[in-house]
Amino acid sequence: MNKYRWQAIVFVLVAFMLGCNEFMVVGVLSDIAKELRMPVATVGYLVTIFATVYAVSTPFITILTNRFSRYKTLMTLMVIFLIGNTMSGLAFNYGVLLVSRVLTAMVAGAIISLIMTFASTIAPRDKRAGLVSWIFAGFSIASVFGVPIGTAISTAYSWHDAFYLISIISVITCVLLGWLLPRQVEQVQGSVKNQLVLLTDKRVYVAIALVLFSAATMYAYYTYIRPILTTGLGFSVTSLNWLLFLIGIMSIFSNRLSGALAERNGLRIMPWFYVADIALLIVLPLGMNSKVMGLGILLVLTLIITVLNSPVQIHFLNIAERDYPQSAVLASSLSSIFFNFGISLGSATASGLLGVVGIRHISWAAAVYAVISLGLALTLNHVIKVHRQAVAAK
Repeated sequence: MNKYRWQAIVFVLVAFMLGCNEFMVVGVLSDIAKELRMPVATVGYLVTIFATVYAVSTPFITILTNRFSRYKTLMTLMVIFLIGNTMSGLAFNYGVLLVSRVLTAMVAGAIISLIMTFASTIAPRDKRAGLVSWIFAGFSIASVFGVPIGTAISTAYSWHDAFYLISIISVITCVLLGWLLPRQVEQVQGSVKNQLVLLTDKRVYVAIALVLFSAATMYAYYTYIRPILTTGLGFSVTSLNWLLFLIGIMSIFSNRLSGALAERNGLRIMPWFYVADIALLIVLPLGMNSKVMGLGILLVLTLIITVLNSPVQIHFLNIAERDYPQSAVLASSLSSIFFNFGISLGSATASGLLGVVGIRHISWAAAVYAVISLGLALTLNHVIKVHRQAVAAK
């Protein structure tokens, strides 16, 4: 196996590690609440706080660390992540657990941004989109396999041990990164102001809005996927595990489809996927009259609703590479930052409408966000076309 393949594997392992750390808390909330003798709702704020800190801190860290060696910065952030995650395992009160989650959230976004930047530098041009899609798949693999394993460890032993397992993975990952990553990579340094110029490009801020509303589209229904499957479709609670596993497997296929689209300039055909999203989200309430039909709609939605991920990530990286090289790491972080903001918007919308329209019709709010996303996708393609024509005319 050549060095590039090992590098690709360790990049996916980093995403898997980060995904386990972020998502596993959801599976062990009840165990944490029971041990700390706190309401599950209060412990649940750990999820909200993590996502908020992740989204807010990532741009600051990526901008402020741009003048340092990317290798040294990544390894430093990995050590901080290891300390924070181990603190979570050692925590025996809510305060320490909260601090540890904030610490890991602060560096997680910057870590994946640097990994994306290294991937863009190391991968051959024709393999870059595929590698980016596999890195995204690392998060899906974490939700499919890592989270259930962590939950099982928590149930059989302790939630502390689940975090210790992630720490072990973190140590292995640090060693592999130290072995495989180049110590020196070409990078253009820039002041904070020069890096932020990237955000004034219409091709960038329209794409940012598209990422945000695409995430809101998904989480305006996916936030309540469990009650949709049980209360809405009538599946038993005992069948939830295999149903969620099936949905998770479909999300991995979605990442591979996303990578294939990125290799073929997928932004051009992205509007058609949003048209399909709108149609499926509108008919989902009708589909809930049948378990098979309802589950089928959810699986197709899972396959297509996040196919934007790899094409838009390559879009950001290409723009930075050609026009804003001083903003390369910031560009690689935009997708994850605004996807998290979109998660907050979508989940808040779902929570607000649940008591108004009920679980059967909650997907209609997601359809509204899909309509907005469709408009943004069409606008982005128009903006890209105008920019190309302007460059060609010079």
